[in-house]
Amino acid sequence: MTEAAFIDIDGGQVRLRGDWTIANYTVLASEVARLRALVADTADIAEIDLAALGALDTAGVSLLHQLLGKDRLAMLASDASPLPSERRALLRAVADVIDASTAPTAQARGYAFGDIMEHAGIGMLAFYRHVIDIAGFIGITLETGFHVLLRPRRWRITSLAANLERTGLDAVPIVALLTFLIGAVVAFLGATVLAGFGASIFTVDLVAFSFLREFGPMLTAIIVAGRTASAFTAQIGSMRANEEIDAIRVGGLNPVELLVVPRVAALLLALPMLSFIAMISGIVGGMLVCALTLEISPTMFLSVLESHVGLRHFIVGMAKAPIFAFLIAVIGCLEGFRVEGSAQSVGEHTTSSVVQSIFIVIVVDAVAALFCMEMGW
Repeated sequence: MTEAAFIDIDGGQVRLRGDWTIANYTVLASEVARLRALVADTADIAEIDLAALGALDTAGVSLLHQLLGKDRLAMLASDASPLPSERRALLRAVADVIDASTAPTAQARGYAFGDIMEHAGIGMLAFYRHVIDIAGFIGITLETGFHVLLRPRRWRITSLAANLERTGLDAVPIVALLTFLIGAVVAFLGATVLAGFGASIFTVDLVAFSFLREFGPMLTAIIVAGRTASAFTAQIGSMRANEEIDAIRVGGLNPVELLVVPRVAALLLALPMLSFIAMISGIVGGMLVCALTLEISPTMFLSVLESHVGLRHFIVGMAKAPIFAFLIAVIGCLEGFRVEGSAQSVGEHTTSSVVQSIFIVIVVDAVAALFCMEMGW
């Protein structure tokens, strides 16, 4: 049965009686507020008598913190206090939580420009750490990949074939359809602009150059980044949330060899093939528009394509595909391993993997375009 709690003040002495628990919280809170109004400073309290103090819980300690203040409560929690060790530990634990929760409130009142610079600094440090993590994971993946490549008995053909089907074969319809439509749009825009200069025939060059060098591999990589990188993150993240990754390690297996290498290898094979399909589909879409609006027959279209467009443009476009594939697969798998164990974390890292993959694809494509322009390729 809970004993009623009281606070007695005799001069500079404060005497606490009864159970300072959640059951008496309402009564004690009003009494503490009244006494705080009477006692201007906790330093005026010369002595605290706890001899008649009964039960004590976290609610009671929070009221003591309000009544006595941080410094006086710290004295009661010190080793020199006559209280039992378990009560001193309770006082310290609750006081630390209360002080930690009130500290950010005072800090949030700082100068606005300082807050902006603080957030910028935190963001830069997070970006730096993330770049280091990606570089380290790329190194681990390459090391494990070469280690497995030299040992054919450790090749996981079944996993490779399954991932190749999901990342390559299942993505053919959406890649072909989207690039076909974009090829038609590019040809229509080119015909609209070039017709005013009497140079409609150069629409063929526009479509061919754009899809062989840029649109084919880049659009395919963006589609794969949204489709496959998210799938890799969700699959590995769910396994991590269910502690399956830990079970793999306990079983003596390497999670990178088991989960990452087959996915990276599958995407390295799938993305160049999808890029080739995207190039063909985009050119076919442009050919259709040229035949319908510019009266350029498919035979003439292919003849101009053969005479004006060199093989090097196709090689430049196809050379980008393995680079895009490796980066997309590594980012998707890394974000999966960074999942912390909840469904919310899986969703956050899945979104992060898609954003990072698309960002890195566009950045690498821009750098490659500048490099090829400087080299005269």
